[in-house]
Amino acid sequence: MRKGAVLQARSTAAGKGRREQPGRQQLPGAAPLLGPLGIPRARLPWTVSRQAGFTGSADLRRWQPLALAGTTMALLTHLLVCTFGMGSWVAINGLWVELPLLVTELPEGWYLPSYLTVIIQLANVGPLLVTLLHHFRPGCLSEVPVIFTVLSVGTVACILFAFLWNVTSWMLGGHRSITVMVLTFFLALVDCTSSVTFLPFMSLLSTHYLTTFFVGEGLSGFLPALVALAQGSGLTTCINVTETSYTTPSPNTTRKTDITQEHNSTLVPGLPGTELASVHLQSHYLPANFSPMVFFLLLSFMMACCLVSFFFLQHHPRHWKISTKDFLTSQITLSSIRSLKEDLGPPGPVDSSKSQGHLQEKTARHYPAHLIFTYILVAFVNMLTNGVLPSVQTYSCLSYGPVAYHLAVTLSSMANPLACFFSMFLPTRSLPFLTVLTVLGTGFGAYNMAMAVMSPCPLLQGHWSGEVLIVASWILFTGCLSYVKVMLGVILRDRSRSALLWCGAAVQLGSLLGALLMFPLVNVWQFFSSADSCNLQCST
Repeated sequence: MRKGAVLQARSTAAGKGRREQPGRQQLPGAAPLLGPLGIPRARLPWTVSRQAGFTGSADLRRWQPLALAGTTMALLTHLLVCTFGMGSWVAINGLWVELPLLVTELPEGWYLPSYLTVIIQLANVGPLLVTLLHHFRPGCLSEVPVIFTVLSVGTVACILFAFLWNVTSWMLGGHRSITVMVLTFFLALVDCTSSVTFLPFMSLLSTHYLTTFFVGEGLSGFLPALVALAQGSGLTTCINVTETSYTTPSPNTTRKTDITQEHNSTLVPGLPGTELASVHLQSHYLPANFSPMVFFLLLSFMMACCLVSFFFLQHHPRHWKISTKDFLTSQITLSSIRSLKEDLGPPGPVDSSKSQGHLQEKTARHYPAHLIFTYILVAFVNMLTNGVLPSVQTYSCLSYGPVAYHLAVTLSSMANPLACFFSMFLPTRSLPFLTVLTVLGTGFGAYNMAMAVMSPCPLLQGHWSGEVLIVASWILFTGCLSYVKVMLGVILRDRSRSALLWCGAAVQLGSLLGALLMFPLVNVWQFFSSADSCNLQCST
């Protein structure tokens, strides 16, 4: 008995000695190792666990519940951030995909999009005011109450849209959709202001969450497009239309008669002095599967989800918020654990060459010329994606038929969040590479613009290869420039909080310039010709 007790005491003392070794202390408050999405890994390797102070299975068993809780919290945060980012432009994107139904019911007809374009650009007074206040009176305006206000206004405006979308008023000698225009202004005010308020708020979180925010921003165009596709918004079919014209016998007995006949029409002569029938094909909109009221109620539900997500992000546990003040980098790696262990160990010479080189590399990226070029690139990319090319998408695609048009709209909307999601796993912050990718995306955009200029008879019209090319061009255009937008936002996020504010201002400036450039070309000078897929008059 005494011998067993002595052995047990020695074993206990040896265990205590191992746990009390200076280099093997368990790191108090050590953060778990993060994965590619900022999610703590479920299990540490043995080498890392020894360096971090985990000496046995008991330590690992104590750490695993914390890692599981961290994984759950990180996934929940990604979901909240994605939903929060979805509310940035979901209102205006939803209104835009619903226009094919609205123009058939409202008195403005196809002039309604041009009116709404001007109203949306007038709403840039919101981000302009926020930017000026941040510049001349820093700290006087907090993003949190502004975000709560704009999201609440957007939710209420969508609900009012559902019940008042077909209300008209008598003004200037005719019926006008004044209610629709006023509500559109408030929706645009919400979405435009989100560019200069949502991004500065996202600087409180890790870079991984900023990428997730851009994924949600891409979903703000994709989800309404899917709902509109299920609704059948803008789907057309070709029907036979018969037009009759009455004729009278001519006193002259000549047999020569000039009759103007439309393309794909059939002339049915009647008796002299009776009538002449002309049969031709005409585009006709199919009835929707559900009304615009249901669509706008779904849109208001999306805005409400965004508001609830922001509420929970505000009440998020503070120790899971990873800001730039907490870590020098956005990801804890093995080297950071080693350096932390060295700090706990005995003092020794410190090799600062690597850290000094990293600091010089980070400072080199923030030269004023590089910063100005980054802002110019942000404005240029958003000018193409938000202002120039969306104005001519119908002209570039509809000549190839309604199927090609709907595939281009839906798949290009899908390419936006996919490109943002792709940037999580293969990020690059090289400005030369992003510039080359911008040139490549601009090339696809130039092809889309050329097909719009050639409408209603673009290249390879009537051939399946033309449809494939135009759909692929729109997908690649959106995907390339969406990736560039995400990485430029990540670069500016690493610089400072105010850099994200000016990034949002550059986004709105580029979008405004693109819309102002295209509005007179499309609506005033009518530089582009619309195509009727039922009556195409193109030489083969």
